[in-house]
Amino acid sequence: MENNFDILNLGCAHCGSKIEDAIKKLDGIEDAVLNFPMRKIKIKGDISETLLDEINRIADKIEAGVKIVPHGHKHNEHGHDCKCGGHHHEHSHDCECGGHHHEHGHDCQCGGHHHEHGHDCECDGHHHEHGHDCECGGHHHEHGHDCECGGHHHEHSHNNTETKIKKNPEITLFIAGVLLFALALAAEHILHFKLAFLIYLAAYLLIGFNVLKATVKNISKGNFFDENFLMTIAAVGAFILGEYSEAVGIVLFFKIGELFENYAVEKSRKAITDVAALKVDKATILRNGEYVNIDSEDIKIGDILLIKTGESIPADGIMCEGNSKLDTSAINGEPVPLVIKKGDRIMSGCINLADTFTMEATAIAAESMISRIAQAVEDAASQKPQIDRFITRFCKIYTPFVIITALLTAILGSVITGNVGNWIYTALTFLVISCPCALVLSVPLAYFSGIGAASSKGILFKGGASIEALSKIKAVIFDKTGTLTNGSFTITDIYTCNGINERELLEICGSCEQTSTHPVAESITSYCRNKGIELIQPDSSGEIAGKGVYAVLREKNVLCGNEKLMSEKNIIIPQMPEIKLGNVVFVAVDNEIIGRIVVSDSVKNTSANAISQLKKKGIHTVMLTGDKAENADAVGNIIGIDKIKSGLMPQDKLTELNKVREEFGCVMFVGDGINDAPVLAGADVGGAMQSGSDIALEAADAVFMNSEPMAVVAAKKIADTTQRIAYQNIIFALGIKALVLILGLFDHADMWLAVFADSGVAMLLILNSIRILKSNKRRNSNES
Repeated sequence: MENNFDILNLGCAHCGSKIEDAIKKLDGIEDAVLNFPMRKIKIKGDISETLLDEINRIADKIEAGVKIVPHGHKHNEHGHDCKCGGHHHEHSHDCECGGHHHEHGHDCQCGGHHHEHGHDCECDGHHHEHGHDCECGGHHHEHGHDCECGGHHHEHSHNNTETKIKKNPEITLFIAGVLLFALALAAEHILHFKLAFLIYLAAYLLIGFNVLKATVKNISKGNFFDENFLMTIAAVGAFILGEYSEAVGIVLFFKIGELFENYAVEKSRKAITDVAALKVDKATILRNGEYVNIDSEDIKIGDILLIKTGESIPADGIMCEGNSKLDTSAINGEPVPLVIKKGDRIMSGCINLADTFTMEATAIAAESMISRIAQAVEDAASQKPQIDRFITRFCKIYTPFVIITALLTAILGSVITGNVGNWIYTALTFLVISCPCALVLSVPLAYFSGIGAASSKGILFKGGASIEALSKIKAVIFDKTGTLTNGSFTITDIYTCNGINERELLEICGSCEQTSTHPVAESITSYCRNKGIELIQPDSSGEIAGKGVYAVLREKNVLCGNEKLMSEKNIIIPQMPEIKLGNVVFVAVDNEIIGRIVVSDSVKNTSANAISQLKKKGIHTVMLTGDKAENADAVGNIIGIDKIKSGLMPQDKLTELNKVREEFGCVMFVGDGINDAPVLAGADVGGAMQSGSDIALEAADAVFMNSEPMAVVAAKKIADTTQRIAYQNIIFALGIKALVLILGLFDHADMWLAVFADSGVAMLLILNSIRILKSNKRRNSNES
């Protein structure tokens, strides 16, 4: 049984990996997968209340304050000794209030419905945020202090600067510490020794208060050698050795590194949550002859929805009445608005740009496209590539190795040379660079950013493993119909003879074909109706499997079918212009040919360019199709594909795929049909067009929302960039750390260099990891 949990107060990626690993080792747990950027974890197993308590005990021991709670449940963050009946609490302490919503409220006995950061408040107001000592009856207060006003809405009134200071005391302490540190650096040589020490110590305590606090908590729980402990030991050691500026610098840059981590994680998380934000909360539907507003989650299949100009589509459906244009860019990355008319399918998450229209829901909101996309993208972040797993395993060895090296350096170096202070200093530099947090975070962050960048272009990767595999492919195999072609037949050529004009030929053929459900027949009848040609009901008709139809029309015998049917009936086909692509329907009346209609599946606009771009990257291209050879060859020649195999059954496609893999290596298959599911699953990377079947979408590793072959090229570029960034991070981080370790052994590395090797490198890795999000935005702006 798979269980989804939220992880509250988790700030360290390395600690997160430790928690994940510890949970996996518990009895009754089959597996655990951490999604650090989204602060979620999936745990497979039968989770009892006792087991959940044990999981929380382990998590809190590894990182103090971490709490694991069931996903989706309303819960308190940092809630302590709360006796309140409110529906939602965050950071509330010693509260006996009946209010419905409290955040950071302390010692509050108020009946207000909504409080945030309210202290000692005895107010009846309905909504308070950050209000202190307020006796106001206003309905809505934000940041109001000592206010006795009856106004309905206050924001940031009365000493707003003071409010921010009270709201964020940690930031205030940090800024004060930085200012003291700067003062000490500037005046160190003119200050008395003791005064300089006191200023540096004050700066250290202000900047590193939370580091010290976390260290004490962790030690009390028997958890040593986390990053807080290592930074504390290094800083205290530097103070003892008289290196005051370096002691403060260690904790300063460590805190700055944390800020960068938070920034990067939030930025990459936003790329994911932006998709979920497209879901619509409210919908206007027809009930009992009137349009009423309801929650989108209450939409049922068959409901009639009214979509006004500027509104987002709350659920998948079919247009009932009207004409309009939709902005589909959030779903498939396509900047050009989509023109829609009656009968067209509509995806949720799109925005109505033009006229109001009505639509019939074909799915509930939770199962509509935008919900499926949001869930798929969010889940993708927990699917780890091999390189990420390697880094996690490596760091289990790396940190103890560096710490042991530091101890041996301090002991052996002191014994051999007698210079105790120098070798302890060197050992402290080793401790500073022993923390692997940046490396543990930067690699998955690169993949997370890649997933976010891809989703903004309408490409849904089902995990970092899919990106990693796509970066290694050497060949791409395409299905033909619906993948390289549009998958919709249309008349592309009409030829008449024996005194018949085009309209007469279409009337005869369309009238006979209207009894058939074959896609070719349906395309002919649809074409006739669009041309305003009135079709006649035949006196009698029938279908000849795989060959065509026969009918009696106006007391004449009519045959509509392929060359094989004409040959069987001994009907001579006159010489006609040659065609390169399409299904030919010959029309014969009383055993005499009166013309020919060619029905073709048109090639997608981006197919040729996509094949060209892939070949430039050195990727071999192949087309596997069940269609006949002449149609497959015609499409292949138009788009310039390397190899074509036609007339294949689904099992034949899998055999051919394995042959390509043996010849070229890792292979990607791109398809859209039900019969493509086995091949999609069998490929190293399976890519499905969104227009395809649900089975194909489930089997695929990547889904292309705009159903265009160029999306495969875009996906490959993102995968290559992501993989390159991940390797850059590993090589750079380990290279710098190894270099500083070697320099330290030869007495050429000071604490500042060690700080750069840890916090400085961390900042560079994190910025490098999210670079793909910025480069993707630039590409999108250039394309638009």
